[in-house]
Amino acid sequence: MIPEDHPRYRSLVTRERLAVAAQQGIIVLEGLTAHGRGEAFDYLIGERTTRSALLAEQTAAALLLAARHPVISVNGNTAALAAQEIAALQKATGALVEVNLFHRTEERIRRIEELLTGAGVDVFSGPAERLLPLSHDRAWCRRDGMYAADVILVPLEDGDRCEALVGMKKTVIAIDLNPLSRTARAASLPIIDELTRALPVMTRAAQELGADERDQLISRLDNHYLLAEAIREMTTRLDACSGLRNTGPDP
Repeated sequence: MIPEDHPRYRSLVTRERLAVAAQQGIIVLEGLTAHGRGEAFDYLIGERTTRSALLAEQTAAALLLAARHPVISVNGNTAALAAQEIAALQKATGALVEVNLFHRTEERIRRIEELLTGAGVDVFSGPAERLLPLSHDRAWCRRDGMYAADVILVPLEDGDRCEALVGMKKTVIAIDLNPLSRTARAASLPIIDELTRALPVMTRAAQELGADERDQLISRLDNHYLLAEAIREMTTRLDACSGLRNTGPDP
């Protein structure tokens, strides 16, 4: 039992949920490593939604609302940590939700889809085909789902698929705490924030944005600016935490 007054309560609860999900076959052990890497970068932004991340999340909502055929791609970690948040975002945007896995088995697909359905997600399932230009199992998707999408939300790290989808002229929104990753750098819109913080902000924005605000956000989208700002926010916080001062010679 994790006491609620523990200073790392939220982090410890998240780790416990992932451990249970691993035991249930929802996530693979490699997913635990991926989560730990992301958590390290979350420390660097102070475990909070930064100004640049907030702008990215509002823009992501605008893109999903404006899309002809938006799709939210879900893996095991996303389902384990944010099934209800995915359900809320789907309701706010009308996006399809499709499970797509690197470590793919039909049994894992079934378990993840059941978890999502139980949380209120309308899962787009059915026969998959090897449609994406990838040599591994993330190539498997539905022809009327991810393959036909114009805007795709890809929560968590997935560099090669992100690059492939962008190469297919799709708009890719990536949630990734590491601004140096291939995922974040290849994405049309990188969101440098933690998954369970980012999704509710996107949902609120989707519920509140007017048509003019939506169009303005999309027209001002600049992925290079968002990445640079995320790195600046991290380094600024590092400098503040280290207590560094300018010790150079006087002018």
